Amino acid sequence: MEDINFITQNNLNAKIITIDTVKELWSKTYNTEGKPDWSHILPYYAADIYFRDSIQEIHGIEEFTAMTERLTKRSKDLKMNIVRALMEENIVFLEWEMTLSFKKYPSSKLFGASRLTLNNEGKIIEQRDYYDLWGDIFDNIPRFAKVYRKFMKKKFG
Repeated sequence: MEDINFITQNNLNAKIITIDTVKELWSKTYNTEGKPDWSHILPYYAADIYFRDSIQEIHGIEEFTAMTERLTKRSKDLKMNIVRALMEENIVFLEWEMTLSFKKYPSSKLFGASRLTLNNEGKIIEQRDYYDLWGDIFDNIPRFAKVYRKFMKKKFG
């Protein structure tokens, strides 16, 4: 794990000012080998980052960094395509498509969005990721997809 003090002290000038900065940072996170790398983007997160997605809720840069490292270790192949990126004042919205690869099953594509909130220093103070983890994964499992979608429609649709 990278030294958090190094990240925060040596990258005090790292800040998000434009949507182009966001697009560039996210495009570098998921490289061509499929292994994500957050080392270049971590300096753009505030020390007291609050992160939440469908699976977890995280407080602080140390927990966030540990989460990114766990994801890197677990990922055989992970790619992200930014479909749209918008910024208004201190709020950034990203629409994305993420492709995950698993051992037995074909690659699964997850469709989602992220809302980033920037603090006064241009650091990401909050990140909320929205996606349907199980639905998007189950859609790629033969025979199970139809059963799952039928169940969801009957119970919730």
